Amino acid sequence: QVQLVESGGGLVQPGGSLRLSCSGPGSIFKIYRMAWYRQAPGKQRELVADVSVSGSPTYRDSVRGRFTISRDNAKNTVYLQMNDLKTEDTAVYYCNAPNNRQAWGEGTQVTVSS
Repeated sequence: QVQLVESGGGLVQPGGSLRLSCSGPGSIFKIYRMAWYRQAPGKQRELVADVSVSGSPTYRDSVRGRFTISRDNAKNTVYLQMNDLKTEDTAVYYCNAPNNRQAWGEGTQVTVSS
């Protein structure tokens, strides 16, 4: 079974930065568009950003200009650089392949609080 492993979360003050990483098997990372999702308490999971195999990104409006998604296909890793974090960014962050959805990993908790 494919295992996606997210890391890099933590507690940060508003305006701070974090860099998330997600690794998994090459059978997924070398072929499919990859995405970051998040789920806040009491809310549905939502797509934050995705990136094509060639590196072309798209973002949800609320994070555009603050977050940057990237990938290193040689390392089977996708990243999410998050700058100027806001309290509303607090959530558990997950990665997955939107066009070939795998079992969800455990995610990584991001808490933005003063």
